[in-house]
Amino acid sequence: MNDIALGLDLGTSGVRVVAVDLWGKVIAQATHSYPLLSPHPGWTEQDPAAWVAASLNALRDVAQQIEADRMIGLGLSGQMHGMVALDAEGRVIRPAILWNDQRTGEAVAHIESIVPRSTLIQRTGNPAVTGFQLPKIIWLRSEEPEAFARTQQVLLPKDHLGFVLTGDRFTEPSDASGTGCLHLQTRQWDGEILEALNLSVSLLPPVIGSTAIGGRLKPELAEKTGLPAGLPVIAGGGDNAAAAIGLGISSDHLQRGSISLGTSGVIFAPLHQPTPDPEGRIHLFCHADGGYHLLGVTLAAAGSLRWYRDTFAPQADYAELMTLAASSPAGARGVLFIPHLAGERSPYLDPGARGAWINLALAHGQPDLIRALLEGVALSLKAVQQVMAPLASIETLVATGGGTQSELWLQILANALQTKLVIPAAEEGAAYGAALLAIVGAGAVSLEDVLRQVKGNETAVEPDAEFAYEKQFQQFQALYELLKTVR
Repeated sequence: MNDIALGLDLGTSGVRVVAVDLWGKVIAQATHSYPLLSPHPGWTEQDPAAWVAASLNALRDVAQQIEADRMIGLGLSGQMHGMVALDAEGRVIRPAILWNDQRTGEAVAHIESIVPRSTLIQRTGNPAVTGFQLPKIIWLRSEEPEAFARTQQVLLPKDHLGFVLTGDRFTEPSDASGTGCLHLQTRQWDGEILEALNLSVSLLPPVIGSTAIGGRLKPELAEKTGLPAGLPVIAGGGDNAAAAIGLGISSDHLQRGSISLGTSGVIFAPLHQPTPDPEGRIHLFCHADGGYHLLGVTLAAAGSLRWYRDTFAPQADYAELMTLAASSPAGARGVLFIPHLAGERSPYLDPGARGAWINLALAHGQPDLIRALLEGVALSLKAVQQVMAPLASIETLVATGGGTQSELWLQILANALQTKLVIPAAEEGAAYGAALLAIVGAGAVSLEDVLRQVKGNETAVEPDAEFAYEKQFQQFQALYELLKTVR
């Protein structure tokens, strides 16, 4: 019986492969890690060969747990925005430049000096952003001209892996819309923007649908992994879009989005049409279901709590910190925390933003500091929500990430956003969503049925209107502007 799809997520710290049956149950999984390289301050790179080796090992580990003749397809997901430069023979020219690399400030300024920011937002959904792929191409041309002269094509991380697995080059809209040069209306490369920057469309691979078959597994790699030769490889989705598919979030149901309390905090809101924020304060990307989505990111969510523990309470576990925070009342007795420890993305787009505790007095103690930190992260996500509100129709947010293990933090978040949160029974992530896209791509189940079956068995956290943090939010917004004066 052909009833198993594989999903592969090529993350920043490692790769995860899952095997999923047609009812959405995970029946096998494996992970393998690889190093992050930082050859200069602000640079982050990885060796694509390390991705390939780890991916083949993870695929082999999963293949050993299931029968090969039951597999119907392999879906891809992965970290967005990265740049893999290939020569005419398809060989990697230099290490991949990753999503969180910050070397491209001058390239961003160059792009916006030629293509106005308003035009970029209107056509691609976003301004030029340092982490996106297009500024990396401009940087390569300017700073490593010999490497650029050898570059025949540029691929995103998961698409490079797809090329290695199949010999075919392809991408899909959800990942391609994070490059900075995909026209959102046509869901194809924006030739006018590329021409204005003196770049050829041939640098970029064909754009196919997220559930389309990009190629088939090479026989020699089938032998290495134990997967069937010719296994369809489905284009898949960028990590946020694939994870949303795994949570049942679709452009056909605009009232349901997601919020993640991981190292960063992310709000994902589906849309029917590509409607950007005119100022580009939040991202607009294609969704893997054929629609679109808004994405707002605050950079230090659970990362703020980890920083606090590592710096001030290294012997404490997170449960102890939450118990302390619960002993401080809502509002943390007047203490406010600004979680801009790594700069800030949405809605400020300000890498120079910095964090702070405000209103400290001798009467305050550790419980107030921790409570203020939890509330400050919630307020930073409220700042994202306020920009999204005129553009999206969210009534419920599916809450994921390590921070959602705290009932206190969930309630603070629900109160600050005044939005119902639901917690899924299981959170499987982007690899799971990629497997669901493979099920659809293989023709086994419709996308609508896949999305329907992954919902259910959720617990809810309702907002309490009495603790809506309105005063604190007004103070939070004012403090961002005031803190600019002391940098």
